[in-house]
Amino acid sequence: MRSALSEHLPFVGSLAAALIASAALIVWGDEYAVSIGLTLLMWVALVQSWAAFSGLSGYISLGHAVFYGVGAYVMVVCWQILPIWLGVILAGFAAGTIALLLGWPSLRVRGPYFVILTFGLAEFVKYIVVSIEAALGRSGRLLIGTPSLRELFGAMLLLAVASTIILYVLRRSRLGSGLLAVREDEIAAEAIGINTARTKLLVFGLSAIIPGMVGALMSLRFTYFEPMQSFSPVTSFTIVTIAVLGGSDDVPGPLLGAAFLVALSELLWARAPELYMIILGVLLVSFVLFAPEGIYGKFRSWGRGGAH
Repeated sequence: MRSALSEHLPFVGSLAAALIASAALIVWGDEYAVSIGLTLLMWVALVQSWAAFSGLSGYISLGHAVFYGVGAYVMVVCWQILPIWLGVILAGFAAGTIALLLGWPSLRVRGPYFVILTFGLAEFVKYIVVSIEAALGRSGRLLIGTPSLRELFGAMLLLAVASTIILYVLRRSRLGSGLLAVREDEIAAEAIGINTARTKLLVFGLSAIIPGMVGALMSLRFTYFEPMQSFSPVTSFTIVTIAVLGGSDDVPGPLLGAAFLVALSELLWARAPELYMIILGVLLVSFVLFAPEGIYGKFRSWGRGGAH
């Protein structure tokens, strides 16, 4: 019992420290600091959710932009009709449902075919929404009377914490072990009795719920919905970039990757915006070539080396 508790103490302690720091930021931080904090929490929630499926299973998905966009669209449709909290919950439910519908055919393929298929399905859903909006005679929707920045920060903090806890628990559960087995050798996993199809689909649907809620909150942050922006593939590419930079198979990786990318973007956008994408591309290629395990993986390997 004591060893089990001690195993979870670092995680609980880190989570408590993050909550205290976030509370301090809400109370004493200025609008700029809170805005950066909101962006950081958004990426943490998105990447932890992505890692819950793709990081553990090895199926690299470019479909999270769909779940984010569907959540945003549900919120703007429900705006001033339903309470905000209910709109956020419905956004998560809609994103999870879409993931199950898209995952049923797409999870039958593997490797680069899955990557291409999820990207194609993401674009397909985007243009369905664009067509619906065009049929309604709309090119965008303006949201008036949205919650304050600090209120959105508090809500996003809950989602970031929830996604972090989900990944932590999932990775140490039987379901997570099944996904890790799929990543190592899917055929062998099936041979030892793991229902790989059901496991993949269940976690794929679960991983879409929080991105849908994040999209709903961010539509309130921007106070304007435009389908091409809300369903932008840049969202999916950024998620994968953060996962590669930080390491995607355990909780600290997405946290480190998100913090690194947000800090880098703030630094470069202020001083050298024209170099931002070039430097980011060089970093991404460098990590893929020389540190495929990410920042967290490097820390772990150094720690093991130091232990010897």
